[in-house]
Amino acid sequence: MSSLLSNYMQKEEQLKQLQAELEKLENDERLKAELEFKNKLQALMDEFDKSASDVIELLNPKAGSGSGAAKSTAASSGGRRKRKLKIYKNPNTGEVVETRGGNQKTLKSWKDEFGADTVESWLVRVED
Repeated sequence: MSSLLSNYMQKEEQLKQLQAELEKLENDERLKAELEFKNKLQALMDEFDKSASDVIELLNPKAGSGSGAAKSTAASSGGRRKRKLKIYKNPNTGEVVETRGGNQKTLKSWKDEFGADTVESWLVRVED
């Protein structure tokens, strides 16, 4: 029960810190200028029924048409190298997770529950 109260108090303190940071950001003139630009740009895109990709293509024609050629070149030369296989074992349950990316469902739930540092300490081995 006390750990629940302790957890609550810790979250309450984090919330206060985040609120203070948010307030500081809201008063930052640079953020205000960026938000104003974003809102005006969005209104202009809506007015002319254009999407973000339409605007990017208009401002940088090479980005749209040239990316296909760049992708095929990368693919023919081997593309991105394969990620290493990481094997984690949960010491609480004995459950093993093998993943080549950090977006694995079970791994993410462990990190949410126990924290990323703790879960990284459960790394058993890395393979190619």
